[in-house]
Amino acid sequence: MQTQILKPAAYLLLIFYLLSGGISPLKAASKYPFISENFDVPEMLETNNYRLRMLTINDVIKDYEAVMSSVDHLSRVWPDSGWPKGLTLERNLIDLGWHQREFLRRSSFAYTMVTLDESKVIGCVYIYPTRKTNYDAEVYLWVRESEIKSGLDTRLFNVIKTWLDDDWPFNNPAFPGRDINWDEWELLSESP
Repeated sequence: MQTQILKPAAYLLLIFYLLSGGISPLKAASKYPFISENFDVPEMLETNNYRLRMLTINDVIKDYEAVMSSVDHLSRVWPDSGWPKGLTLERNLIDLGWHQREFLRRSSFAYTMVTLDESKVIGCVYIYPTRKTNYDAEVYLWVRESEIKSGLDTRLFNVIKTWLDDDWPFNNPAFPGRDINWDEWELLSESP
């Protein structure tokens, strides 16, 4: 019984630690700031069918369900990562805590894609700094495997490209695995 109490408590302490600034700043992917301090990071993007907003630990159950419903699809989106095979709910909570902290620190941005009534996670969008020369961000996205045939993945990709052009300060964001294949991406030179 004591183990059952300690285990959730340990996870809560870890999440508190992550979100409260208990981790020293990580080395930036580049010597330049990812985004300027004056840039207002979009809190949300809403269409007629879905909403993108900051991914938080409060999304852990719905996010985990979405990920686990799409393991085969996600393994193809990130073919060399091994993710999400073996993902547990606890590990997902830690991942979401990390994403939330990074968003609040303005060092990367993970957006959950939810139905307008917030009842279901249907995908995610990740915006990261990059060290690849000639690019100023790396962008990854996925939708539930059950939504692929409806064309949601393609529509989301197009919406994100427009959103980045219109509302973000990037000049040349990369979409590894989409605009550039993984082999070419890995061969690109990196800035020091």
